[in-house]
Amino acid sequence: MRKIKVAQIGTSLNGHGTVIWKSLIKQTDVFEVVGYAFPEGEREKFPSQIKYFDGYREMTVEEILSDPEIEAVAVETEEIHLTKYALLAAKAGKHVHMEKPGGTDLAEFEELIAAMKKSGKVFSAGYMYRFNPKIMEAMARIERGELGKIYAVEAHMDCLHQPELKSWLSTFPGGMLFYLGCHLIDLIYRIQGEPEKVIPLSCSTGFDGVKSEDYGMAVFKYQNGVSFAKTSACEPGGFLRRQLVICGEKGTIEIKPLEVIPKGKGTLLYTVSSECFSADWHKPWESSKTAVFDRYDAMMQNFAEMVNGKQNPYTYDYELNLYKLILKACGKEF
Repeated sequence: MRKIKVAQIGTSLNGHGTVIWKSLIKQTDVFEVVGYAFPEGEREKFPSQIKYFDGYREMTVEEILSDPEIEAVAVETEEIHLTKYALLAAKAGKHVHMEKPGGTDLAEFEELIAAMKKSGKVFSAGYMYRFNPKIMEAMARIERGELGKIYAVEAHMDCLHQPELKSWLSTFPGGMLFYLGCHLIDLIYRIQGEPEKVIPLSCSTGFDGVKSEDYGMAVFKYQNGVSFAKTSACEPGGFLRRQLVICGEKGTIEIKPLEVIPKGKGTLLYTVSSECFSADWHKPWESSKTAVFDRYDAMMQNFAEMVNGKQNPYTYDYELNLYKLILKACGKEF
C-alpha cells in the first residue's frame, strides 16, 4: 500500500487528538506525516498536549489545506469545532478523518457531507467501536442472519469523570450522550436502522454541584422492540461495565466489557464476548476473549486503506443520518 501524505488539524483535552497523532506517526509504512496545526488557541488552552507533537512541523490551517501534496487530513479539534475544520478540508479536496460526532450545527454538518459527496473523497468518522474485533464479528453474524431478526440492542458506556469534565459537558445538547453516547447510537443504528421513535432521557445527577447532563440516555422504539443507549459520567467501575447486548430471535450476544486495558499497556485493549444460541435455559453461555489490540491503529489503518481505494462501508448518507439521530437522541429538535 502506497504511503499517504497526511496532516492533523487540532487536538483537545477530552478527545482522541494525541492518540490519533501517535497512531499516524507510528504507522510509517502507510502514512507520511507532513505536519500539524493548532487552531482556536489550542497551544495555549492545552499545554499538556503539545509535547506529543514535538519534532514535527507546525503549520497553519491554510498551509495544510493549500498544499496539494497533502492528500488527507485528520481533524481532531474540540468537538465544538470539528465540523468547521472538516468542512474546510472537504472544500480543499482532502480525504477527511474526523473525530466523532461533529459540532452541534446540523446545517453545517449537512454542508460538510455535501462537500464530501462533491469531492468524492473519503470521509471517516472516529467511532472507535467500529474497529472492536468482537463487535466486528457480531456485525458479520448479524449480516449472515445467524441471530435472526434483531428485536433489542442494549448499550452501556460509562465512566467516573472529574467535576471539570462533567461541567464541560454542558457545551453539548444531551451532554454525556452527545460526547460518548454517540458511539452507542452508531452501533444501534448500524444494527437496526432508523427507529420509529426516539425518546431522549438525559438528565443531571447534580453530583459535585454540576448542572450538565452527566447521565445520558435515550430509548429507540422499533417495530418489533425497544433499544437503548445509556452513558454515565458518574459510575465507579463504569469502564469495565461497558457492554453491548444484541438480542435476536435465534440467539443473544453479549460483549462485556467492551474494552479492558491490560495493566501497563496504555491504549492496548482486549474484549470479552459471550453468546447463547440454545433453547436450554440451563446451558452455560459460550465465552471468548480477543487478543490485545489497538483500536486507533485499526481505525487509521482502515482510513489509509480507503484512501487507497477500499470501499467505505459507512456511506455519506449513513454518517449524515447517524448525526441527525444523535441530535434527536440528545433532545435537539429540527
